[in-house]
Parts: sequence; structure tokens; C-alpha cells
Amino acid sequence: MKISDQLIDEEILHALGARLVRIRLERNLTQAELATQAGVSKRTLERMEAGGATQLVNLLRVCRALGLVAGFDALIPAPVPSPVAQLKLRGKQRQRASSVKPPQPRGKWQWGDKA
Repeated sequence: MKISDQLIDEEILHALGARLVRIRLERNLTQAELATQAGVSKRTLERMEAGGATQLVNLLRVCRALGLVAGFDALIPAPVPSPVAQLKLRGKQRQRASSVKPPQPRGKWQWGDKA
């Protein structure tokens, strides 16, 4: 099954679980062996493979045990600034998000001034 935006969460979890099962079987590992290597319980691995919800850290541990962690770079790629932003930054790395600042008053307002 191809994972796309049109699938609901449960379908995506089920597809990911099925992929984990296939990879585990290709590596000739039992659920107990993989769970031990990953440092998770066998029940957690069973739930993952069945498409159940689990903690992200458990997914990371199983993927690390299967040698799949490098794939996360493609899953969530590092942001690349636009060429204009690169010129503006010139080697500086952004430290925080900007906030919308309210307009600053130009001086004391008096009757008859335009807003």
C-alpha cells in the first residue's frame, strides 16, 4: 500500500506495521528477538506491527535495530533556506521565530490627528 495524504491515520499505521513485519521477516528475526534488540517489550512490537499507536521513541528503537534510522532523513528533511534568505543570513543561523510586532506610536496622539 502506498502511503499518501488521502489515507487516515489508522491506515497509515497499519501500512507501516505491515512494512515492519516484512522487514523483520526478511532479516529472519522473531518478534521476541527484534523486541530484545530494540529494547522494547514483545507486546509493544506486536502492537506496532498490527498498526496500533505507540510512542515515537519505540518506533525509533525498532527502526534502529532494523537499520532503518537513516531513512528518517528522507522522512523529515532538514530545512534549506531560500537563496535570498541565504544571502541575508550569510552564515548566521536563525535562533528563534519572529513574532508580529504591533505598530509603534509615532508620538503623542492629539485630537484632529489622523489615525
